[in-house]
Amino acid sequence: MKEADRPKIKDILDAGEIGKDYQLKGWVRTKRGNNKIAFVAINDGSTIHNMQVVLDVPNFDEEMVNQITTGASVAVTGTLVESMGKGQTIEIQAKEVEVYGPADPETYPLQKKGHSMEFLREIAHLRPRTNTFSAILRIRHHLSYAIHKYYNDNGFFYMHTPIITGSDAEGAGEMFRVSTLDPVSPPLTKAKEVDFQKDFFGKETNLTVSGQLEGELGALALSKIYTFGPTFRAENSNTPRHLAEFWMIEPEMAFYEIEDNMDLAEDSLKHHVGYILDNCLSDLEFLQKMYDKELLDRLNFVLEHDFKRIVYTEAVEILEKSGQKFEFPVGWGKDLQSEHERYLVEKHFKKPVIITDYPRDIKAFYMKQNDDGNTVRALDVLFPRIGEIIGGSQREENYDKLSQRIEELKIPTKDLWWYLETRKFGTAPHSGFGLGFERLVLFITGMSNIRDVIPFPRTPKNAEF
Repeated sequence: MKEADRPKIKDILDAGEIGKDYQLKGWVRTKRGNNKIAFVAINDGSTIHNMQVVLDVPNFDEEMVNQITTGASVAVTGTLVESMGKGQTIEIQAKEVEVYGPADPETYPLQKKGHSMEFLREIAHLRPRTNTFSAILRIRHHLSYAIHKYYNDNGFFYMHTPIITGSDAEGAGEMFRVSTLDPVSPPLTKAKEVDFQKDFFGKETNLTVSGQLEGELGALALSKIYTFGPTFRAENSNTPRHLAEFWMIEPEMAFYEIEDNMDLAEDSLKHHVGYILDNCLSDLEFLQKMYDKELLDRLNFVLEHDFKRIVYTEAVEILEKSGQKFEFPVGWGKDLQSEHERYLVEKHFKKPVIITDYPRDIKAFYMKQNDDGNTVRALDVLFPRIGEIIGGSQREENYDKLSQRIEELKIPTKDLWWYLETRKFGTAPHSGFGLGFERLVLFITGMSNIRDVIPFPRTPKNAEF
């Protein structure tokens, strides 16, 4: 049998035939027993569930049996039989066993259960072997597939936007510089500033914070595109909600106005959550048992309710009249904090919320200005527990208004001339939004720290793995 055709443990647990021989390859999770019989739990990553393998110890080489310890990589050939023990309905009666790679019980760091999340972050190269992180990685895979499937099935084209860029889409300036210049003695201009004309790209470049601006270019030719790629923020933050490297999904749609944008945001989120409920239930049930007793209820909460749509001004009025004591003050013109967003979702409306029409002074330059001169057609989608899950807007398609806004914010037009040209040649109403992939995984898994939903987190002072 070719290795690609060999059934995985998930396949055998789902549809294995009693009395048939199977070969398992995986890693030992636990081993118990005595000098006559041993019970070995093996996992190959295909499912949260282990396969129990029973060894009649006297039939096997003693030295080999002693190498079957937690963490060891093994191949087992045996017969699938009904199990008489508790905890499983079927098991493998071993005929042949090979130890590919032993794991010294004295030094293997995952010998015991109950390791803290902090400890596991220090051994990110091994934590995928735990139940928690194997479940999270499977969910990441299925969620990625769900996202690509949704946009493909709805007529979007997947667009690859650059990771290295000369523009700052958010205007925040917290970007990682990309340079080949000598970091100790870079070439200088007559003004004693770094001469980026002598750099690799002939100008100052950075890792992107967003694919949105380039995505708009695609939408104004293909009508509907989406990006799904890594983005980077050099924000010196060590909170449980921030990463320096993370993934973003950013659809951009020509001819969509703010109402169409809201419809897409709600429909896509319900699809993604529903797909995971349909395809990752065992992993979700494990995470609910171990970390978040309300996880499945909260996921179904998203599916069962229409999202409430309100404008920012109404949201502020509700918060001001709530009688709640918030850590951050509420007032028109101030950005809403997570505590404000969660109150609206969890206590006031008791359903997901979409807020639109924010003050223009707290939003990005590219958002379409409303006729009142004070607000823009921004939208934020708010979820329970996590607050903002999506941020987006209808984009400003008017050349004069966009140019004026760029000037007001003193954004260098030399970096955005190409963006402005799209408003000169065949401009059209268009909209889009950004969905932080890790933030969505955080919501779906019930984990409390965003560093625990990405394989190798990049945070200040941490790029070990």
